[in-house]
Amino acid sequence: QVKLVESGGGFVQAGDSLTLSCAVSGGTLSSYGMAWFRQAPGKEREFVAHIRWIGGRTGYTDSVKGRVTISGDKAQNTVSLQMNTLQPEDTATYYCALRTQPAAQPADWSEWTHWGQGTQVTVSS
Repeated sequence: QVKLVESGGGFVQAGDSLTLSCAVSGGTLSSYGMAWFRQAPGKEREFVAHIRWIGGRTGYTDSVKGRVTISGDKAQNTVSLQMNTLQPEDTATYYCALRTQPAAQPADWSEWTHWGQGTQVTVSS
């Protein structure tokens, strides 16, 4: 069974950096791009960043612009999220996502076809 596997979460202090990684396991998928979403307790799942393989275009939610960088490898179907200057409000479960079709609205979680189980990021003040 093909699945996405995230790694790299943890407990850090405000101002620290963290890199999350995600890879496809159990098979291969032809994808159009990959993304990261996050969900804090009691809140809805929120878009963080995405990368589109064609042209390498990336997009970020406003709250992480300048602090976060998404990168990936289409051939390997892997994606990473480099997060700098982490703040307590970045605390959430971070989910990797992949889509096997074009997306009109990459920030819309419903347009992503495959999801990982999530990795916890906790930022202490």
